[in-house]
Amino acid sequence: MSFKQGTSSIGPAVRSFKHCRCGLRIPVQQRWLSASSRRLAEPPQYREGPAKKNYAYAQVAVGIAVLGALSYNYLRDPAQAEAPIQSATLAEVDEVTKRRTQITRHSPMRLRMEKLIQEHQNKIVFALEQIDGQKFRRDEWNRKLGGGGISCVLQEGNVFEKAGVNTSIVYGELNRPAIEKMRADHKSFVGSDVDKLNFFAAGISLVLHPRNPMAPTVHLNYRYFETSDPRDPVNATGQAKHNWWFGGGTDLTPSYLFEDDAKHFHKTLKTACDKHDKDYYPKFKKWCDVYFRIPHRDEARGIGGIFFDDLDANSAPSAKNPQEEIFQFCASGLESFLPSYLPILKRRKDMPFTPEQKEWQQLRRGRYVEFNLVHDRGTSFGLRTPGARVESILMSLPLTARWTYMDKISGTGVEPVLDEDELSATHQKELELLEVLKKPREWVPQTRIAKLPPPAQVVSSAQDSPVSHSSPASRTESDAVKDLSDDSNNQQKTPLASDATVLSPCEIPELTALIDSYVARYDSLIANHVRCKIKYMLTNNNAWIQNSRTTA
Repeated sequence: MSFKQGTSSIGPAVRSFKHCRCGLRIPVQQRWLSASSRRLAEPPQYREGPAKKNYAYAQVAVGIAVLGALSYNYLRDPAQAEAPIQSATLAEVDEVTKRRTQITRHSPMRLRMEKLIQEHQNKIVFALEQIDGQKFRRDEWNRKLGGGGISCVLQEGNVFEKAGVNTSIVYGELNRPAIEKMRADHKSFVGSDVDKLNFFAAGISLVLHPRNPMAPTVHLNYRYFETSDPRDPVNATGQAKHNWWFGGGTDLTPSYLFEDDAKHFHKTLKTACDKHDKDYYPKFKKWCDVYFRIPHRDEARGIGGIFFDDLDANSAPSAKNPQEEIFQFCASGLESFLPSYLPILKRRKDMPFTPEQKEWQQLRRGRYVEFNLVHDRGTSFGLRTPGARVESILMSLPLTARWTYMDKISGTGVEPVLDEDELSATHQKELELLEVLKKPREWVPQTRIAKLPPPAQVVSSAQDSPVSHSSPASRTESDAVKDLSDDSNNQQKTPLASDATVLSPCEIPELTALIDSYVARYDSLIANHVRCKIKYMLTNNNAWIQNSRTTA
């Protein structure tokens, strides 16, 4: 048989193979019998047969199975399934809200506070890493009951022996004993018939312990707390009926006192406070001095700063939106941290020091441990919270500390009696610090207010004035204002007392209470008139202080 005859007999077989169903299972590159066969140089065009239709049906079936499996998983996992919000917990509502929308000024305060503290955590950690040269260890953790946190900790660094910047978001329940403890500060926020409360807490906590004894330890904390009755339904925005308050502050704990550092730290805090309320700094500074005191040592933990707690709607009654106003104040406090502390750290971190000075630093850190474990409310609350992350709570403790029995300088109950030859310059600096810890000092210049005549003279002049001889019915508020204006014109011609006395702004509430107690002895019209006069005098830096105390 010739070659032509052979090839001509193959043609019909190929054509029949072309329409064979089993031919679909042979790879294309293996179907050609000869590379020289022009008829098969290109892939053949197949008609749509039963196999292709079956393949399409199989794809649809697989897709349905996958969708069914995903739906089943979503229904079993409440963290992923966006179930009806009306039946969800507060933690689930917030999680859905964060996935669906961006956090804006109209978002729930819980989510706004969470965003604020996480932004400042990143900013502060970045700045501290630039100074130390080492990276923080970053741990993200979650709570089974809802929430979680981020712990950023640096140990054995170049500048910091231990440093921590933590944020935490906590959802949980308060039992009756915890509720009773909170009622001491919030007597009206829950009834006596409530056995448990849902709560939300968001906070940032920072403690930095430098290596160098000349560089001070610093602490910062800002937090937001919210409670709601579990019997109240959570609506579609998660804004169930709830009570809320803010707390926080920052304070400095040096081992050796540098007055320039203390003044800079307090001045920066005062500037941040004054943006919102002129009374904030003196009030919160005094609060800080009281709170961070170690009763069993009869000394403060450090040189103070600002501290506040339980700020709620009653704390800013004049504000249109008290919650927003206090939130912005907390934001200003966080913004002021780096400017208040970094200049101090940069000045002190490379100063020379002796082994004796390092030992003194360890003694002061022992005091720090005593306060945190015995008296600090935040540490106590955290350790009592079910499911709390203990490592993050105790992050504030220094890496090393020391307790010396009957230390000759700082031992409790020990009089630091030293010979003149033994009293070195280092001991003098340590005694200087102890003096400030025993008696807190004002680091920001105080307001100078002059003394006025004693209260008896003020009341006498008020009784001699036309207001005291007119019947109450004939007198109006405008008349009192007119009398006040006349008095102000007369006072402008009277020189101030030469023995002007410095009065701290934090004493103004005491002065106001004193006024109220002594004008109560007279009829209401005279009392109001005298109160208006004294208020005007206070506004113009003309106030009475010492004689009024003894007379009243």
